[in-house]
Amino acid sequence: MKFNYYPDTDSLYIDLTERKSVESIEISPGVVVDYDENGNIVGIDIDKASKKVNISKLETHSLPLDNISMIA
Repeated sequence: MKFNYYPDTDSLYIDLTERKSVESIEISPGVVVDYDENGNIVGIDIDKASKKVNISKLETHSLPLDNISMIA
């Protein structure tokens, strides 16, 4: 899973998998969910992210993490 924040557009994209998106559905204003060919969620795009979520803090609870990478 990867979190990608783009400050120039204030958008946050959450990659849930490496699979390719073939369909996108806006589930609420400015929130788009991307699906693969089997209907599985592959990513979430949040426009105006700083107004919808707290992008300054990231917490994880009980995730089975083998590798954590921080890229600035």
